Amino acid sequence: MSLVTALNGLDLFLVGLMGSGKTTIGKLLAESLGYTYVDTDSLIENVTGRSIPEIFASDGEAGFRQIETQVLEEVASYRRLVVATGGGIVIRPENWSYLQQGLVIWLDVPIPELLRRLEGDQNRPLLQTEAPATTLQALWEQRRDRYAQADLRIAIEASEDPEVTMQRILEVIPSVLKNSADSSPAEIET
Repeated sequence: MSLVTALNGLDLFLVGLMGSGKTTIGKLLAESLGYTYVDTDSLIENVTGRSIPEIFASDGEAGFRQIETQVLEEVASYRRLVVATGGGIVIRPENWSYLQQGLVIWLDVPIPELLRRLEGDQNRPLLQTEAPATTLQALWEQRRDRYAQADLRIAIEASEDPEVTMQRILEVIPSVLKNSADSSPAEIET
């Protein structure tokens, strides 16, 4: 049985901290599976007509998270999607009711690599602080237990090519589907 057949239209939701590769790997997965790629942050910007930093500036994080939940609710009603989510989508418990309608994949990247990837990125409102490394570490500590609720954890090292990560995900999905009754995420190390 092919992977696409085994998935039976099940959406793939990519979670992880900002800079973890959700967009890049999401596009690769969608192309490989013949799925549609969706980025919740892009949808939020399209729906509101504002950038993420503008939403944070005018509505605060709480306002942004409310819009994010509304977008996720809509996205979850579709099938055959690979969804790159915002890094904080896991913090609202109600979002899990939508995420768990699909297969949740945590892209877990070491903090130093995330900092390297995000250096100079002005589109990350939560990192516009005096100490981005401290902020990112705090976000990881705040969210790691939520990320750990994912069906699958993919540990990604700095030197790993996104194509390799995508292949690792595709290789392990069948075992995750077979073990879906298991409440702990499968862990794939490099």
